[in-house]
Amino acid sequence: MRTLRVDVLREFSHERDAYTQGLLWWDGQLFESTGRIGDSTLRRLDPQTGEVRQRIDIAPQYFGEGLALVDERLIMLTWRAERAFTYDRDSFEPLDTFRYQGEGWGLCLDGNRLVMSDGTDLLTFRDPVTFEPIGEQRVRLRGEPLYKLNELECVDGAVYANVWEDDFLVRIDLDSGRVTDYIDAAGLLQGDDLIGSEVLNGIAYNPDAETFYITGKWWPKMFEVRFVE
Repeated sequence: MRTLRVDVLREFSHERDAYTQGLLWWDGQLFESTGRIGDSTLRRLDPQTGEVRQRIDIAPQYFGEGLALVDERLIMLTWRAERAFTYDRDSFEPLDTFRYQGEGWGLCLDGNRLVMSDGTDLLTFRDPVTFEPIGEQRVRLRGEPLYKLNELECVDGAVYANVWEDDFLVRIDLDSGRVTDYIDAAGLLQGDDLIGSEVLNGIAYNPDAETFYITGKWWPKMFEVRFVE
């Protein structure tokens, strides 16, 4: 297993009211889902400035969670309501609703299947059309279960994951469930930026630039980074 660090290429503004749950990149845009009962939203961001270009509020009884893009559909999990809502990628118009059992935390598309976390050490694979479970994988760090897997980002057949309440990220081999990279992301926020902020959360990958975007819950900044030795 490699130990990597975060090399910050640039930082830019992130809305303080965003309790970031899911983050993804598509076609020069960032999409973000935010959580908390009564405050959950779906947003489109300008990745150069962090400006919110489009947003909708989720029904106030739902706690928004992870976000994935399948073709022209955005799929957004909820924490304990056992529902995933889908939206048109361009208009944010509501589409279908999927049902699932257990909690919803993180979600990403690895090309052929969705990968979902539920706050344990388990990743569930789901059909991207029907949302039905089609497999699963337990995750291990140094041979031990790695719990509290949260926001996910699928990159080149592997999954990068936030670990709830920790300042590190991991890269997971989906075939074995083994953590191949441990990424130290401590210390990104400094000084007054820490006031009112919560934990590191949110990973998006830009394949054109081969960079990642990372942020946190109620963070005033987002960072474009690379993971390096």
